[in-house]
Amino acid sequence: MAILTSVLLLMSCIGGGIPLSSCASDSGTAYYIDPDTGDDNNSGLTPQKAWRSLEKAKDMTLAPGEKLLLKRGATYNGQLEICGRGTPAQPVTIATYGDKALPQPCIVGQDVSLYAVRIYNSEYLTLRDLEIVNTGKHPLPMRTGLKIECKDYGVSRNIRIDGLTIRDVNGSPVKELGGGSGIYIVNEGEEIRSCFDSLVIENCHILRCERNAMIWAGYYDRRNWFPSKHTVVRRNLIEEVPGDGIVPIGCDSTLIEYNVMRNCPDVLPMTEAAAGFWPWSCDNTVIQFNHVSGHKAPWDAQAYDCDYNCTNTVIQYNYSHDNYGGLVLVCDSGNERNYSLGNQRSIVRYNISIGDGIRPKPTRQGMFSPGIHIAGPVEDTRIEHNIIHANAKPAADIDRSMVVSDNWDGFADRTTFSGNIFYAAEPSRFDLTRSTNNTFEGNWYLGHYAALPDDSDARTSCPLYEKQILAQGTDGYAGLQTLMTESNVCGQPFFFVDKTRIEAFFEKLN
Repeated sequence: MAILTSVLLLMSCIGGGIPLSSCASDSGTAYYIDPDTGDDNNSGLTPQKAWRSLEKAKDMTLAPGEKLLLKRGATYNGQLEICGRGTPAQPVTIATYGDKALPQPCIVGQDVSLYAVRIYNSEYLTLRDLEIVNTGKHPLPMRTGLKIECKDYGVSRNIRIDGLTIRDVNGSPVKELGGGSGIYIVNEGEEIRSCFDSLVIENCHILRCERNAMIWAGYYDRRNWFPSKHTVVRRNLIEEVPGDGIVPIGCDSTLIEYNVMRNCPDVLPMTEAAAGFWPWSCDNTVIQFNHVSGHKAPWDAQAYDCDYNCTNTVIQYNYSHDNYGGLVLVCDSGNERNYSLGNQRSIVRYNISIGDGIRPKPTRQGMFSPGIHIAGPVEDTRIEHNIIHANAKPAADIDRSMVVSDNWDGFADRTTFSGNIFYAAEPSRFDLTRSTNNTFEGNWYLGHYAALPDDSDARTSCPLYEKQILAQGTDGYAGLQTLMTESNVCGQPFFFVDKTRIEAFFEKLN
């Protein structure tokens, strides 16, 4: 039996194109790299016999159970290329060794490198506890810190990214030039269509990356649809990133939860649009329990967005505050029907927005920053049980619109607003332009409005809101945070909407 097992393993290695040296054992062999005292002529099999350079990993395919370990407190210059193919019982691991009191190993990309770390055509692999820097001397379009790539491979299963620090990636601020990112996920293939299944990105700190934090490139065209499935993006902290935060593309059943994006610098050119967390060309995305603040993109700059070529997006239990744009954008480009299904059946519910819509300068269509923006021929959108608390704007010419539903090569149809609390500290308005079949049911309109929409159960006062929220401060922060709980992300505390508390609050209103 042992001989038969060895023969089968050998045939598997040859058939899969895996180097025999890496496939000879699945016993959990560990390889060590030490850039200070290592030697590439060593075996790499113990800390005392560590390799010196990242180049040693380039031509390896790590086998089930194998590990590649980098020394804590060390700096590695160059690019780390990873290919590993584990199993559910024996995943491949790329991690650290040495004194845990020392900093994470730091990989610094070369001056013109498009990535500092790349995971390529892998599965059942975990990458954790590294610091990644990819600055270069000058901005470089499409530069990223970590690239996760699947090409002409088929289905890449169970890649897990955990506890990375990715910082100072100097990409392009212009999307059309290629942008740049902290993490770039790419699935493609002309010979073999390829995608990810059960990719997890969690507990990562993404700091000062130009232009985006994490973004995908996949099969966005419905005529050639091969989506990545069951992606989870959880408990990541994004800071000082000026563009888009988390943007799955060509995905199905993505979960984005308990992430934070804050302190976005106002540095993008006036041509650029960006927002916090949003899907494009995706189905069944759930965006929940996130916290986005301080987004300052020249156009959009909402905390959350359901973009076009998407179906069944749910945006729920999220917190948004002090963004140039509003809580949410739901949009569809009406002229992109050759590859797009449009935007269908989006749900936005139980979210809290405080002090959003404060863009201080003109956009491409003048002063514009409504609390909720619906653009283009989106269909069957439901906006339910949200709290939009619009504070006094810091300047007289800032837009004070509560809801705008306008044109993007067409107008929205069948949008329902039910059970929402709209609070406006200053006179506000609803502008539905030429959108059709809008339904307003049982909303609270607190403040002064140019005109109210046709709502047979409209409420213009709310004693519970006055007592529980406004009595603690008319700006809404102290009162509305009673509907939240604190939780740590990357070691720092943040407020997140509490499902039980906000639902109980709305039940008391009825």
